[in-house]
Amino acid sequence: MNCRLFAVTVTVLCALTASTACQSNDGGVDHTPVPTVAAPPYACEYVPIKAVELVTGVHDPIVRGFFDLNIASGIGAGTCTIYQSTGEKSKVLLVDLTPGGYQELVGGQISAGASPLPEIVPGAIGYYFRPPDGKYNRANALLVRGKAMLSVQLDVGVAGRDNAADVVALMKLIAPKLITDASAPSPGPSGEGASPSPVKTEG
Repeated sequence: MNCRLFAVTVTVLCALTASTACQSNDGGVDHTPVPTVAAPPYACEYVPIKAVELVTGVHDPIVRGFFDLNIASGIGAGTCTIYQSTGEKSKVLLVDLTPGGYQELVGGQISAGASPLPEIVPGAIGYYFRPPDGKYNRANALLVRGKAMLSVQLDVGVAGRDNAADVVALMKLIAPKLITDASAPSPGPSGEGASPSPVKTEG
């Protein structure tokens, strides 16, 4: 009888332990930092899939788009759009490179309350913000250098993560690859205003 009671107790304890472990894994938030080094596999080239999965919480996402760094006089252009892999397959993340940036936009957004980005690419300025309503854990970041404008738009972030920090980290990860030498501002007549070229890494 004692042996049977012991076996039942062990079974119950194991079941409780397994249940707790499952709740911890399913309900917990992955606070793993966004990688600081871009490494394959990539989504749409240059955008590591590991970083995408961390900031969106979507595993094996649907990916659409590409970048061409040889067009627009070498400034490059393209988009990378990330969608949920299940359910309504909603868009969760957009990375957009456009040959049409202007620094006045950055200054205006910072004056309106956005936070300035730290220096990521020499000669570039940018901002980031998280909408005050916090809906869908959205956050955005934008970087301008010369005529190149790179934006990271997180439409659905992970609840419990620092979504604003995530878009900044993602910008730090991809901007040195997507902001090309061709976007460097031209030096003035006296040589002033020139910006050092960014260090580019092979994608």
